[in-house]
Amino acid sequence: MKNDILIKNALVWSEGRLLKDRLIFISEGKIKKIGAPGSIKEKVSKIIDAAGKIVLPGFINSHMHFYSTFARGIYNIKPSTNFNQVLENLWWKLDKKLTDEANYYSALFPLINAIRKGTTTFIDHQASPFAIRGSLSKIEKAVRDTGLRACLCYEVSDRDGYEKAQEGIEENIDFIERAQNKKDNFIKALFGLHAQFTISDKTLEKASHYGKELNCGFHIHCAEAKSDQINCQKNHKMSVVKRLKKFNILGNKTILAHCVHISEKEMDLIKESQSAVVHNPQSNANNSVGIADIVKMSNKGILLGLGTDAMTVNMLEELRSGLWLQHLKNNPSMGFVEISKALMENNAKIANRYFEKIGIIKEGFCADIILIDYYPPTPIETENFYGHLIFGISQSEVDTTIVNGKILMENKKLKIGIDERELSKESIKLSRSIWKKL
Repeated sequence: MKNDILIKNALVWSEGRLLKDRLIFISEGKIKKIGAPGSIKEKVSKIIDAAGKIVLPGFINSHMHFYSTFARGIYNIKPSTNFNQVLENLWWKLDKKLTDEANYYSALFPLINAIRKGTTTFIDHQASPFAIRGSLSKIEKAVRDTGLRACLCYEVSDRDGYEKAQEGIEENIDFIERAQNKKDNFIKALFGLHAQFTISDKTLEKASHYGKELNCGFHIHCAEAKSDQINCQKNHKMSVVKRLKKFNILGNKTILAHCVHISEKEMDLIKESQSAVVHNPQSNANNSVGIADIVKMSNKGILLGLGTDAMTVNMLEELRSGLWLQHLKNNPSMGFVEISKALMENNAKIANRYFEKIGIIKEGFCADIILIDYYPPTPIETENFYGHLIFGISQSEVDTTIVNGKILMENKKLKIGIDERELSKESIKLSRSIWKKL
């Protein structure tokens, strides 16, 4: 009975169906029963009334960069007119100045905001070339301090020299081994790689060797900008995806972020390898790199997820933006199902390649559940749920966030014991000191 929860009067999205007036019994961090009124007799310590709300699985963000938090409001950088300049003028300057302390604070803020937005799991990609060793442990601490879940990696790159690339490889190896030994369903690990155009054959071969030895899968940016393909053709006489295949980076535990500029042949290689693609529409628009053809990828059977690339932790905001951009790329009839499934179905499929039983409201699965305020103005059924999600639910507030059966926010009030005011003061001091060094 202790810490058991009963959610009543639930309008719940469960396994692709909208169930009305349900009870959800949570015990020992799991969803034990879902039933009709009167079907659950167990005594509980907590009852949550879901009347006037919709009950959804906690959202999953399949591609994130916590470290980018300290770029918020930054102004002392050169303007950029293309993607490579964005990297050189902003991200590769900022990441060099990050410290152990900055790695912790930059993760903590988006994690706290994620609780408010109903995002309960992240697949993150870290970069801090002068604070590599132990960086993933700092992020892990922030994740555990907030009660969320995350799959972490460090992005290996030769852009700061061979020694830094080796440090990145070692950080991945150590963290992956530790995460695997813990067998903990809150923290998982992948082998991180930046992008093929900043990784030498020597480094890629070494990373591939250790990644395969650890059986962990890879997380890499893939053909985000057209310049990535131009670079690969010029220096390696092949496409980006073909180079990744050559070095055994593709596979059913690998995430390819972006894939804006890939050919049909590359799509076929991705499908054949069972690699997952994660679409990041707002970032792609912000960096002016293009709009990925998620309709074609989906039609080919590629597992397509949705990430934010650190533009937001609000997955419903990303969902809406993604749909508008597909309409802009194609026509107003295209992209609706593909982008909706990416968030509500495929992100869970991707995450469950690493975690155990998350992202679905189903008996036996982890109790990662959110309640969002919603009184529908029109009939809401399984058949039109995505329409309500995009055009209505997305405009409502998350009321309650539960992870592994623990309430992290209720009645829109955080319950994680962190003083945000003091946190903000310390983070502002730290960010100012970093900005001065840029």
